[in-house]
Amino acid sequence: MRTEDAGHDLRHHGDAEVRDEGARLVDLAVNVRADTPPVWLREEIARSLPSLAAYPDGRAARAAVAARHGLPVERVLLTAGAAEAFVLLARALKVRRPVVVHPQFTEPEAALRDAGHTVDRVLLRAEDGFRLDPAAVPEDADLVVIGNPTNPTSVLHPAGAIARLARPGRVLVVDEAFMDAVPGEREALAGRTDVPGLVVLRSLTKTWGLAGLRIGYVLADPETVDALERAQPLWPVSTPALAAAEACVAPRALAEAGHAAHRVAVDRAHLVAGLAALADRGVRVVEPAHGPFVLVRMDQAAAVRRRLRDLGYAVRRGDTFPGLGPEWVRVAVRDRATANGFVDALSAALTALGRQ
Repeated sequence: MRTEDAGHDLRHHGDAEVRDEGARLVDLAVNVRADTPPVWLREEIARSLPSLAAYPDGRAARAAVAARHGLPVERVLLTAGAAEAFVLLARALKVRRPVVVHPQFTEPEAALRDAGHTVDRVLLRAEDGFRLDPAAVPEDADLVVIGNPTNPTSVLHPAGAIARLARPGRVLVVDEAFMDAVPGEREALAGRTDVPGLVVLRSLTKTWGLAGLRIGYVLADPETVDALERAQPLWPVSTPALAAAEACVAPRALAEAGHAAHRVAVDRAHLVAGLAALADRGVRVVEPAHGPFVLVRMDQAAAVRRRLRDLGYAVRRGDTFPGLGPEWVRVAVRDRATANGFVDALSAALTALGRQ
């Protein structure tokens, strides 16, 4: 089923850009870190395979995630990727006025709509740098969803600004799927227990290249965790995914993720500089960017995107995100050589379209 609203296909994601004939393209559409999962993680997952005859036991992985964030296990729920958590929230929580802050990942709204909810939107504006104004969220909203850093804008909202959205009787859902790509995870709310109604979602698929395995988790008060767990099917997380979760929150993995976050920051700065060199041709980047991707605005973006595919590059269209239009694309951060090739291809695409 496709969830569409006012021209926005909420179920379109970056992987659609690299399916079928798109598999031959350089992938700048999907926000999974390149060259992952690393060998050590593949080996750790492989060691779980002899246990496949037994039903999954998530206790060790749940305890490991809890320890990583300094929380009791009662505040942790393991999920089949962060996307499952959005479905659980939509189905399990009894809310009257859910609000989604856009532009952001569209699955939260899609899940709420599929569960029969009427969803209100708060649209952040390009002229404000897509920054959050807590006062823009309706006071009577009893569920608020926001991403941080936000996909696709790459904006990192201050933790204090997001915390100001908390209210008695309100569930505040913060999607931190890309927070481990931020050096030091500054502005993170994961592990906080002083913010009423806070629900933090984390994904292990982005940094570790586990999109095909599906593993993520929820951090929330025990009552909310219990409600979400009751909405889950039996054994929702596979044994290999549990092994991956335990491995990815171990000290070695956290150190590696920290180094990767610094590399992403350097590579992102290089990409942004290359795009800035095309500013006189109408290319604009939303800055400052803090995620492993950047949001780019340009005239004729749809035509440019098609021309880029002819030149061997796939980027993510932006017009499926509420609050954005056809002039936007999202570009994943890759290594310098890939970024240089992409900027050259973008320049060639702009030149070709300028001659038409």
